[in-house]
Amino acid sequence: MNSRGPSPASVVGTVVARHSLGWLVAANVVGIWLALILLWPALGDALAPLSYGRWMPLHLNWHLYGWCSLPLVGALLAWCLDVRHPRVVTHAAWALGAWSLALLVGGVAWLGGVTSGKLFLDWHGWSRPVLPAAMHVLWALLAAHTWWRWRDLPLGGRLARLAVLAVLLAVPTVLQWAAGRDVYPAVNPDSGGATGSALLGSTLGIVTIYLALPALLGLPARPAAGVPPSPKEAAPAGNWTWVWPLLASWAVFAVLDRGHTSHHLPSQITALAVLLAWIPLLPASWQGYAWPAAARPWLWSAAGWWALLVLSGWVTFLPGVSERLKFTHGLVAHAHLAMAGFVTGVNGAIVIALTGRGAPRGVFGAWQGGCVVMVAALLWLGAQEAGREAGLFHNESWTHLWLGLRLVGGLAMGAAAIRWFTQEVRSP
Repeated sequence: MNSRGPSPASVVGTVVARHSLGWLVAANVVGIWLALILLWPALGDALAPLSYGRWMPLHLNWHLYGWCSLPLVGALLAWCLDVRHPRVVTHAAWALGAWSLALLVGGVAWLGGVTSGKLFLDWHGWSRPVLPAAMHVLWALLAAHTWWRWRDLPLGGRLARLAVLAVLLAVPTVLQWAAGRDVYPAVNPDSGGATGSALLGSTLGIVTIYLALPALLGLPARPAAGVPPSPKEAAPAGNWTWVWPLLASWAVFAVLDRGHTSHHLPSQITALAVLLAWIPLLPASWQGYAWPAAARPWLWSAAGWWALLVLSGWVTFLPGVSERLKFTHGLVAHAHLAMAGFVTGVNGAIVIALTGRGAPRGVFGAWQGGCVVMVAALLWLGAQEAGREAGLFHNESWTHLWLGLRLVGGLAMGAAAIRWFTQEVRSP
């Protein structure tokens, strides 16, 4: 910040942080309510007919399309927007406002029971085109600012933006199509869950996006030891070190059978093991860039959760293990490893990089501690549930203990989210 006030880029970052953290708070509040009615089901009667099944899509989709997505939207805005434009902040607010409005409309539909019944693809009926419409608003603003900056961009920058815009233009149509009830992905016939090829492809998509994050955020190269950082040092065009293992990983996916394949097939098990190599590679790719000091704890936490996520994901895919844990609380624990652990670590770093501000004191510890308690409780529930289903559904004392710990973890994470959101609301 200078004597004239915050820069347009930091103001845009603040707008991104408010929307992102706002949805984190909203999704967490719904999650706490779900944890309460799991412990005391009679509480749900007070809001009937808004049952557990009505609230669950809000918790899942507001996390995925809100907190998990909007920091990445912010990274795209940072990469494409022309900060010299007099209405750059307004344009960012339009894009983020359209996206948030879509989530509000979706929430109304899901609470009303208008869903497709497909996990994370609950856009259905009159709400089905709402998020794709918001994506088109975002795309139009990204394209317009790319055009305004065109003459100032090097050839590589122009080609990169054209490629990204071409891919993004297809996303709303793909989402609209995928939300249909007549469209389903391949299913593992021996577990009823995802196939190894589906898990590999979706995870490699995340790896690809996260490899590009430093460039999208415009982070400078990290100086060598003993060399002071230079604020004028431009971000590298790309670190080719990581391109080759990424291409090799995608090549494995390309030759893999992507039909209804079993987790008993050695090819599926071996191909999914490719992700184990990315346990060290993905965090190492971030180390060549000068992230803000306040972002580094979040990146280190992301690296830890990433290791647990990939390793546990591969182990639980194995024959015998998958059948035991696939549709228990163990799967819920794995989802929290991914979203509350790994993705939140990365997104925390993105928000800090965009705003130039760290999280308030205590937020990092409260979130990480709550996440550890949450995942541990859910893993234990999953392990017990596999052989003691009656105890789970009859709400025995051991069930209350672990569901109570789940609630404690959720309350800690919810408090952390509210504290961070409050800081951003009060920021200029």
